[in-house]
Amino acid sequence: MRLLPWSGPGGKPCYLSTDDSDGYVSRLADHIEAMQLGAADKLREEALQILEGRRIDDEEDMALLAARLAGALGDVLRVANSRGHLLAKRAPS
Repeated sequence: MRLLPWSGPGGKPCYLSTDDSDGYVSRLADHIEAMQLGAADKLREEALQILEGRRIDDEEDMALLAARLAGALGDVLRVANSRGHLLAKRAPS
């Protein structure tokens, strides 16, 4: 079972049950994971620039940055969890 990089109704995790790692849904999941990781990396760079330059003058802006970072971290953790399960499945016993 592969944990997909999106949630189902009610925020529940979605899983894919297939042995075909080159199927449409698997490739779509790979693409979305790559986009999520890229977005998280860009956001991390932006956050570092903001924090180093102390360019946030407003508590509301800081709260927005924190919310965006938390969302990106959630995406990255989901990808890591999914890939960790895939690696464990492929590892020799």
